[in-house]
Amino acid sequence: MEERSRRCSGKSCVRRRIPICEWLPQYSLGKFLQDALAGTTVGLTVIPQGIAYAVVAGLPPQYGLYSSFMGCFVYIIFGSTKEVTVGPTAIMGLLTHPFVKNYGNDFAVLLCFLTGCLITLLGVLHLGFLVDFISMPVICGFTNAAAIIIASSQFSTLLGISGRTDSFRDAVEKLVEHFRETQLWDALLGLSSIAILVILKNLPGKRQGNIAQKAMWLIGLARNAVVVISGIVLAYWLSVYGHEPFKITGNITEGLPPISLPPFSTTHENQTYNFSDMLSIYGGSVISVPLIALLESIAIAKAFAKGKTLDSNQEMIAVGLCNICGSFVRSMPVTGSFTRTAVNNASGVRTPMGGLVTGALVLLACGLLTSTFKFIPKATLAAVILVAMYYMLEFKLFQTLWRTKRIDLVPMVVTLVVCLWESLEVGMISGIATNLVLLLYGTARPGLLIEERVVNELTILFVSPQESLSFPAAEYLRERVMSWCDVLKDANIVIIDGRDVKGIDTTVAKNLTLLAADLESRKLRLLFWRWNDDVRKTLLAFDASMVSHFRDASDTSQLVSDEVAVAGGAIKNESLA
Repeated sequence: MEERSRRCSGKSCVRRRIPICEWLPQYSLGKFLQDALAGTTVGLTVIPQGIAYAVVAGLPPQYGLYSSFMGCFVYIIFGSTKEVTVGPTAIMGLLTHPFVKNYGNDFAVLLCFLTGCLITLLGVLHLGFLVDFISMPVICGFTNAAAIIIASSQFSTLLGISGRTDSFRDAVEKLVEHFRETQLWDALLGLSSIAILVILKNLPGKRQGNIAQKAMWLIGLARNAVVVISGIVLAYWLSVYGHEPFKITGNITEGLPPISLPPFSTTHENQTYNFSDMLSIYGGSVISVPLIALLESIAIAKAFAKGKTLDSNQEMIAVGLCNICGSFVRSMPVTGSFTRTAVNNASGVRTPMGGLVTGALVLLACGLLTSTFKFIPKATLAAVILVAMYYMLEFKLFQTLWRTKRIDLVPMVVTLVVCLWESLEVGMISGIATNLVLLLYGTARPGLLIEERVVNELTILFVSPQESLSFPAAEYLRERVMSWCDVLKDANIVIIDGRDVKGIDTTVAKNLTLLAADLESRKLRLLFWRWNDDVRKTLLAFDASMVSHFRDASDTSQLVSDEVAVAGGAIKNESLA
């Protein structure tokens, strides 16, 4: 019996950690046809996006293709959400760019490996809950800032202005200083590409409609490929007649990427860096890049889980392994892509097997189409990035936070501003720190509902804490009650309603004891009403004499009538004496 239960638990563990073992036995030809359609559509999206995001990272365009196929294959085996597609993203490109610019391409590949190792380790150790410490306002402030930085870096390229920018401030300054260098044909092509992308996105197509609607739906999903292919055809056709009005991507290395170990040492501009040198150069990015990759992927998986329980730890293992395996084929750091996941979902994908077709298309492009990709106009790629970043911005969130809880705007704005002014890593840390300060402030200043009631000529002060009490709030509670008692000089009884107090600590217990003594010195009675057993035990363990202050009346009227009678008798006896 024990052996059978062990066998069952072993099987369930394998199915949980290798999800393909669960869905593959029920796989059918019908599912594959739907997955193939979805995989083809995603492939037509990821090829131009991969090249564009490699440009964002400062890498040669072929690195975008190298980064786009391995994650598809690995996620088939270990992924837990059928819609999610793993590959290069704009944010990962932006975080990788400083190392590529200053130290060479090998730094992007090793960063991919280290990112995968850390994410996998966090998943194996079941530390997915750490992501919960980063709030939605901080995440949204970060993603909005990243979108603005990436978009601003493409303004010059869109207008045909040479050079590259490294930050939001640098991008704005360069655009203002060199605006007169705008190239007419690049600007015209770039703006036209943006217009076409927006029009194609809003085509009234349907997946379950007539032939025309299905065609418009498919064109809308593959709009990036449509625009890039159109740009290639236009640039090639003009070059045949000896015209080169656009700046083009240029030669792209042909063939499949070499399979090799990640570079644990490298040489760049006659300077050799060993592994420890590379780690010191990465600095805090060794932690921040995996954390941001993790946030992106889990947020996307949760958005498309559609009510299913999401195993965050398994998702972490899957994304981590995608990065580790990707580093063996010269990949930059990868994570879940919201754009391509949405395309995958809209295409009716049934299982993660759609990634097989997507990865195969990317490999085909690596082997056969790189000579064609050299004619991609840079302005067209800039248009693809700009439109993707525009739709990544969450304008409505500001209104939502203003309507719901305005204090949440503080960490969001702090994150956004510091990311734009300083860097993404510093902005994220600033947002988290601001959130923690607000959280601690809320703990130190919990909600207190205080009201005055007059019953039979007796003034009763009701105090209702709205949450549990911990040591930062201990002195605050005592001071608020005493301040009210100073105002209500004719008060007779103070009742603290503990219905919402789930726990207290020793500091709170001490301050409640001191509060009772302070009120007694003013000839006021302190009562604890509707406190649970755990809180009562904590307070009585600190001072057993406090038992006389607890009341178990079932409702307010009973409690008040009993205490009014007692207090009234005490007042009468005092006046007779």
